[in-house]
Amino acid sequence: MDPITLEVPHMLRAPAAAANQGANAHTSSQPIITGTSVLAFKYKDGIMMAADTLGAFGSMARFRDENRFMQVGDTLVGAGGDMSDFQYMKHMLEDMQTREYDMDDGQRMGTRSVYKYVSNVMYGRRNRFDPLWNAYVVGGVEGGERFLGYVNLYGTTYEADCVATGFGAHLAIPMLRKRVEGRADEVTEEEAVAVLDDCMRTLLYRDCQAFNRVRRAKVTARGVEVSEPYALQTDWSIADYVVGYGA
Repeated sequence: MDPITLEVPHMLRAPAAAANQGANAHTSSQPIITGTSVLAFKYKDGIMMAADTLGAFGSMARFRDENRFMQVGDTLVGAGGDMSDFQYMKHMLEDMQTREYDMDDGQRMGTRSVYKYVSNVMYGRRNRFDPLWNAYVVGGVEGGERFLGYVNLYGTTYEADCVATGFGAHLAIPMLRKRVEGRADEVTEEEAVAVLDDCMRTLLYRDCQAFNRVRRAKVTARGVEVSEPYALQTDWSIADYVVGYGA
């Protein structure tokens, strides 16, 4: 009679094999559930940011209540791209916050530090040829100064008065530059909300993976506020003027 070997779950694979399998299981080269544009710009009181709530499975509007914002202290991080990679980044940022809290040294991680951390993670993963398939917008108010930065899956970074990910970088940035760039000290919250809604509405009309439910967030000296999802007001009568529509 042959001997019977019993294996318990934690002995099924050697640690090295498990680690290798975990690396190979990363799906960032073929994103599955994705989010599209995140828009952000500086206004009079701080940073205004918006993103829709859709997690798309290819062209299917699969998950319709995604939150693509994360608060890190008094900093706001918005993400486009693969949602599982965003969840991974969220875990890393949460661990970082836990370590900062455990240090109990009275120091707080500011917006620029969060931005540097995200940038280093993205650049490090790029150099390992295993990138996180995301583009991030990081905004906050630190030392009385507004900060807004962008980082993509290559680790490319820049700071600007208005930034966007996804299709928004092509369709919304020209609108933002025309309406708010160079006027950061003049744009009121009411005007900022109107500008964001106009940009998100344009993306809804033109981006097949955009959605009409939007979350809006702002960062001021008082902290971070993220709104509940709300529906954009749209007018599809313009479709009649699109050549080929309904043909």
